Amino acid sequence: MVTVFKQGSSKASIQQLLEKLKSRKGLDAKKYCGVIKLKENPLTIQKRMRDEWS
Repeated sequence: MVTVFKQGSSKASIQQLLEKLKSRKGLDAKKYCGVIKLKENPLTIQKRMRDEWS
């Protein structure tokens, strides 16, 4: 995420923008652990997908 501070912004407005950033919750990655069952090696899948671009 990118936050843009314009030149001449007041200290209060900058603090408000920073507080808005802190209020976001993080991603709970453990929630998704083991959800996808793959039949193929992930590296093989990745190489095949990258070969499609060529």
